[in-house]
Order: sequence, then C-alpha cells, then structure tokens
Amino acid sequence: MSKVALFDSSLRDGAQAEGITFSVEDKIKILKSLDALGIDYVEAGNPTSNPKDLEFFQRVGQMRLENAKLVAFGSTCHKGCDPQEDTYVNALLSAQTRAVAIFGKSWDFHVTDIIRTTLEENLRMIRETIRYAASRDREVIFDAEHFFDGYKNHPEYAMQTLAAAREGGASCLVLCDTNGGCMPGEIRRIVAAVKEKFPDVSIGIHCHNDCGLAVGNSLEAVLAGADHVQGTFLGFGERCGNASLCTILGDLQLKMGYECVPKEKMTELTQTARYIAEIANITLTEKEPFIGRSSFSHKGGMHIDGVNKNPKSFEHIPPESVGNSRRFLMSEVAGRGYLLNKLQRLVPNLTKESEETRRMMDRLKELEHEGYQFEGAESSFELLVRKELGKYRPFFEIEDFKIIGEAGGEDTPFSAYAMVKVRVDDQVKITAAEGDGPVNALDKALRESLEGFFPALRNIYLTDYKVRILDTREATAAIVRVLIETTDGREKWSTVGVSTDIIGASLKALVDSLEIKLIKDVEQHVTF
Repeated sequence: MSKVALFDSSLRDGAQAEGITFSVEDKIKILKSLDALGIDYVEAGNPTSNPKDLEFFQRVGQMRLENAKLVAFGSTCHKGCDPQEDTYVNALLSAQTRAVAIFGKSWDFHVTDIIRTTLEENLRMIRETIRYAASRDREVIFDAEHFFDGYKNHPEYAMQTLAAAREGGASCLVLCDTNGGCMPGEIRRIVAAVKEKFPDVSIGIHCHNDCGLAVGNSLEAVLAGADHVQGTFLGFGERCGNASLCTILGDLQLKMGYECVPKEKMTELTQTARYIAEIANITLTEKEPFIGRSSFSHKGGMHIDGVNKNPKSFEHIPPESVGNSRRFLMSEVAGRGYLLNKLQRLVPNLTKESEETRRMMDRLKELEHEGYQFEGAESSFELLVRKELGKYRPFFEIEDFKIIGEAGGEDTPFSAYAMVKVRVDDQVKITAAEGDGPVNALDKALRESLEGFFPALRNIYLTDYKVRILDTREATAAIVRVLIETTDGREKWSTVGVSTDIIGASLKALVDSLEIKLIKDVEQHVTF
C-alpha cells in the first residue's frame, strides 16, 4: 500500500468558514482528536494573526503528540525584505513547531497586480524564506497559492515558483486550487506534469469546493502522483469550503488501497467526525459519506430485504469498518417483511400474512398520508404498534390543558402560561407553568404534573425540536409536523406529532416521548 500523508487545516483554513469560531480549548480538543486518529499534519494557524493563535501555540508547545506534526502557517517574506529581518517570518518560526507551511504566489497575475512586485523578486522571496526556515531545522511545506490558475495562464513561471521552493529546501510542494475552479481532467494533467518535472520531492494537493469537486479533484491528484493531501476534516472552510479529509480518508484507504492512517483507526472515523462537529458547533449532514446517519440507512422494502440477506447487496462497505451503524427506516415503502420484523418483537408468532400485519401496513400508509413520518421517529411508531396490537397501557391521561399568551412590551419578551390537568389511575393533578412561548410552558407544566408520580421523568430533557409545514397553500391553517428528540443522558429517542395546531402536534410528540421513557423503565425493571 502506498502512503498518502493527510494534512488537516480545520484549525486554520476551516476557521475562516462563515459561522465557525474556535476558542483555544476548542483547538486543543480538535488537535488531540486528529492526532489520536492518526492524521499526519495538523495546521493550527498563524501565530502572527491574532492573540488567540499566539496563546494556542504557547500552550501546545509542551504537548506530546503521538502521530501528528503540528504546523504553523505563514507567508513568504515581504518584497524587498530579507527573511531574517522580516517580523512575520520570525514570528512564524517562534511558534517552535517541527513543521511550517509557507505560502507564496504562483500566479503571475497575483505577483504583478496584487502584491505588485516583479516576477524575479517573487521567486527570491519564495527561495530565501524557505531557505531561512529550513536552516532553522524546520520541515518546510510550500503552498503554491493559485498554482492551477497560474499554470493555465503562464505554465513556465508557475513551474519556476516550485523550482525556487525546492532550491530553498522545501520537502513538499503543494499545488493549490485556491479558487476551487478546476475540473478533474485539468487537475490530473497538471499534477502529472509537475510530478514529471519534480520526481524526487513530495507533491501535495489543496482543493477548494467552489465547483463541488474538492474531493474528486484531490483523488485525481493522488492518481496523478500526489502523495500529500490537504483539506479540513469535515470540509468546512472559506466560501464553499475545502476538500473533506473525512471523505478522502475513506475513499483512499478503503476504496483505493492507499495507507493514510493505521488500519485499526478507521473504526474511529465516525466518532471523530461527530466529536469535531460538536466542538465546531455545526450539524453534520445526515447524508455525509461514510459517517452520516443516513450513510447506511435503508428505507425501500427491496433494499431492506436485500441487506438482510446479504449486506453487500446495497452497502459498498460494512458500516462498522468506519465506526458507523446500519439503520432500517420505518415507512410505508419499507415493505411488509421489515414491518413484520418490528411487529414480531412484540408478538413473535405473527406472520407476513397475519391480519394484524396487514392492518398495521394499512394504518401506516394512512398515517403517512396524513403527514406522519416515522423514519425519524421510531419511538412513536413503537407506540403505534403497541396500541394497534393491544400491547399498550397508558401511564397517564391528559384531561384538559389551557394556554395563555402574553405579549411583552418593548423590553419584555413574549411569555406564555400553561395549565395542565392530568390523571394517573384515580388521582388528578392540576399544574401551571410559565415558559418562553406556549410549547415550552406546556412542556414544563406537563413534566411538573407527572414528576411526582414518575420521578424518572426529572432526568429527561429535549435535545432537538423541529417543525415542518406540510401544506403551505393552507397558510396559517396548514398541517404541521413536529419532531422532537429526547434523552435521559444514556439513550436518545425521537417522536412525532401531526396536527393543524402546532401546540397540538407538539403535545402529541411530547406525550409520546414521556411514555417511551416510562415503557423503557418498566421493561428494564426500573422502579418509579
């Protein structure tokens, strides 16, 4: 297996993405997680750019990394200045990282029109800055900014910038598609030309995703001879983002036969991705390759049947190979066979031809026609099955509720009050609560009513609340679907409610979430 080095720039290039802000603690946590996974290089920022990055480099100076080399990022010296006298170059080296990434201009247009110097002076800036850094015992990675645009405009000069970097002592020449506008064929052709010109040095690739091709272009570069790939772990970055190293790692190591991280670390891919997403405060796309919740989810009946017989019928790799898991989604298209598997958990002797199975399939189709969606709310589906098959005993009954809204003044937010009357066996309790809006008030009042009967409900809370309008043509009379996610700190479950009234839909989902918790505790013999 050929080795391909992975260079993660989440903490530098990724931090330039809209909506992304890292604290020093955030950066340290992400650095540790990437190191644990086996990433080769972690570019952590420019020590001259802001006090936060300066503090970060000071704090990690004594940190021992198992796999990754920490990289500081900076530019070549200024025009007309020797690197030894350049404040920014010396600040870059003061970070004391084993490796540095130095970027320089490879597009003649940028040299003459942006930094406004001569082509020859730019070559000197590249050569001498890298020579100075290498003389200070640094591994130097040269980022040839705008290389592909430069090559297409003036190929001889673009190649001269790489030659200058190599003469200075760069160990890796990284070709940057900075504008993200290259097509795969261009990438492969140009990388191959560079590899032929510089066969004795590592060639890297750095792609942006402005045409949606960052991952594909990175793979094309590897096929053309690149052995160093840069990106951000989850693809976030300036404008449309960078190449996703998470996807590239899966493709290179599992599909193309390259070695990127230790084989045993691949099972940590999903966990690492979700951990970094949590720290970055972003929501992972459910359809994210390899690590998304939907990556190994099956909904169609034929697909579910095929996977049950042999997973490779509809899965390109085993989900556990990247630390993910298979999911079967409950819906009207899931097929009677999958529905039967669900039903048999409660009534083992049911068959595909049973009247109960047919009735449940009809009921499922009827509810989905009304607007219910159970693929993201399997706990509500479980309650539906219990009710239809006579396996359900209500723990409580809501006899009445009332919501009162109160408009706030200029400096007072809108608030709401809820009163709930519940019955548990032969006992009745009425509770009132104030909340930030009617749904929050109703949630609080309902919990307060029930916690005296069921103390375990004190430990659960909502982690997500989504509302979707199903028929916008009906305006404020439209049907709404509410999906909520609840946790008790150990498990998570999702429930759904549908109504023309958002409060009614929310109440249905809330009640289901509480009942599922109580059912779980009864079946696990937890006392209330």
